[in-house]
Amino acid sequence: MRLDVDYAKAGRNTATSDETIENQRPLEPDLPKRARRIYPPSYKVRILKEYENLPPRERAALLRREGLYSSHIVSWRKTFAKGGEASLDIARGRKPNPMAKELAALRRENERLERELSKSRKVIEIQGKLSALLEELNLGSAEEDEQSR
Repeated sequence: MRLDVDYAKAGRNTATSDETIENQRPLEPDLPKRARRIYPPSYKVRILKEYENLPPRERAALLRREGLYSSHIVSWRKTFAKGGEASLDIARGRKPNPMAKELAALRRENERLERELSKSRKVIEIQGKLSALLEELNLGSAEEDEQSR
């Protein structure tokens, strides 16, 4: 980011060697980054044909109207020449990791099994408490039977 000194605000026409940060302001505002545009192959073919059929002086108007750069036309032309319309649809960038799907499935299964294990542990805990309670009740009733005899 370029910085420009607001000399008029400082009351002078030139900068001094000990310029302060307060007198500096950014020339361009920090704008959010535009999202990458993706064009379908049919659009690329249509634009290429239209571009080729226009006289050279009107081609720039087409690019401005569509919001394109001449580099788009150059790269689309090369790609189209190599493999036709189907080659214009090839995705760019990193190739997806072939293990990513399997990894995601294994993580989902692991989460499911952890939830199931947690439920099982709770059931076992409750069964232990119930068993202890029943044992206590059974001992209490056995003592009452002995006292009544």
